[in-house]
Amino acid sequence: EVQLAESGGGLVQAGGSLRLSCATSGFSFADYAIGWFRQAPGKEREGVSCIMRSDGSTYYADSVKGRFTISSDNAKSTMYLQMNDLQPEDTATYYCAAVIGIAWCDPLEYDKWGQGTQVTVSS
Repeated sequence: EVQLAESGGGLVQAGGSLRLSCATSGFSFADYAIGWFRQAPGKEREGVSCIMRSDGSTYYADSVKGRFTISSDNAKSTMYLQMNDLQPEDTATYYCAAVIGIAWCDPLEYDKWGQGTQVTVSS
């Protein structure tokens, strides 16, 4: 059974940091493109940061460049999102996702999803 489980969300003041984790099981983690997405109330789900497995290149949304860092541990089948200098506009439900092969950071391309973890940033 494929499982993705996010953890690490919470309430933080502006300028603070959080580290999200996504523990996965049931698929060959190293063969999958992986990523973090978020969805704020009334907005579409958007790609935050992804790792494309073809060459290990990473993508960051312009809004998070320089503040967020994606990483993965293939031995643990786990991905992470280090979020620094959080701002109120980062408030959203954050999801981890995966798809076999090569994919850009478009949520429509991903077919395996976690349940999400809430991140709330107060001003």
